[in-house]
Amino acid sequence: MLVTAHSVPLCAPQTHPMASQGQGNQTSNTEFILLGFRDLPGLQVPLFLLFLVIYLMTMAGNILILALVVAHRHLHTPMYFFLGNLSCLEIGYSSTLLPQLLAGLLAGDWTISFTGCLTQYYFFGALLVTECLLLSVMSYDRYLAICNPLHYTARMSGRSCLQLAGGSWTGGFLACSITTVSITQLTFCGPNTIDHFLCDFIPLVKLSCNDPLLMDTLAFSMCLIFSLVPFLLTSVSYICIISTILRIPSTTGRQKAFSTCSSHLIVVSVYYGALLIAYMFPTTDLLSDFKKVLSVSYTVLTPLVNPLIYALRNREVQEALCKTCRKLRFPRYWPIGLLR
Repeated sequence: MLVTAHSVPLCAPQTHPMASQGQGNQTSNTEFILLGFRDLPGLQVPLFLLFLVIYLMTMAGNILILALVVAHRHLHTPMYFFLGNLSCLEIGYSSTLLPQLLAGLLAGDWTISFTGCLTQYYFFGALLVTECLLLSVMSYDRYLAICNPLHYTARMSGRSCLQLAGGSWTGGFLACSITTVSITQLTFCGPNTIDHFLCDFIPLVKLSCNDPLLMDTLAFSMCLIFSLVPFLLTSVSYICIISTILRIPSTTGRQKAFSTCSSHLIVVSVYYGALLIAYMFPTTDLLSDFKKVLSVSYTVLTPLVNPLIYALRNREVQEALCKTCRKLRFPRYWPIGLLR
C-alpha cells in the first residue's frame, strides 16, 4: 500500500518497529529511524562525549563573538557585522542538528517523526545555503577592503551591508522552501530507516516510491546554484586578494595578511568541497559511508572552527576580549594566551 506524505508517509507496518500487531495496515504514528552511528556500538559513549564538547565549544565561541561585536563600538564595521551574522547562523545551525544527535547517542532512540524530520531538514538546509551565500559576501567585503580600499566605504555602506546579509538569509530560506515543498509531494512506502545521523534531502528521496530522477536533478541544480557558484565567487575574491597581498612591499605585512587569507581559503575550500561531493556526486554504496563522514565536517566541525579562523585570531577581537576580561576582573592574559 502506498501512502502519501500529506496523510501518513509510512506504510507497511511490518517495517515500522513501533507498529503493533493489532493495527492492521495503518500506523498511529509517523516516524523515520535515523541509523546514525549505530554501526559503531562500542563508540556510542566516546562519540557522545566528543560531540557534546564540540557543541558546547561551538556555542560558547559563537555566542562570545556575537556578544563582543554587539558590545564594542569599534567592532561596528561591515566585516564584524558579517562575522556576527555568521556566528548567529552557526548557533542556529548547531542547535538544529547536534541535540538530536546527542539524544540518539545517549538514549539510543534514533526515531524522529515525519514532521520533526522535515522541520530539521528545512532549518538545516536553509542555514546551509545561507552560510554559502554569507561566506561569498564576506569574501567580497574583504576583496573591496584590500583591493579597492578607496571605494570600500561607498560600496559597503550600512544599507548595503543590511541588503547583502538580508539577501543571504532570505535566499537560504527561500531555496530550502522549494526542496522542502518538493519532499512533501513524495510518496513514501516500505523501509523507513534513513542511513544518516540527520534528515537530509537525498536520504529522504531514496525512501520514496517516486522516480528519483526529477528530485536528483533538483538537488544537483540547487547545489550548483547555491554551492558551486558561491564557491567560485569566493575563490575569485581570495585569488584577487592574495594577488594584491603579494605586491605589498613589507615582508612582515605580506606574511601576516597571506597567513590570514590562506587560512580563510583553506576552511572555505574544505567546507565547499565536502558539500559538492555530498550533493553533486551520485550516492553509491561505496560513497555512502564516506559522505556521512563528510557530513560531519560541514555540520559539526565547521561551526566550531569558524569562530577561531574568522574572528578569535583577529587582533581587534582579541583586544575587545581583553577589555571585557579586565571589566570582569579575569586574569589579564586569559583566554587570549590560548589563542596564540
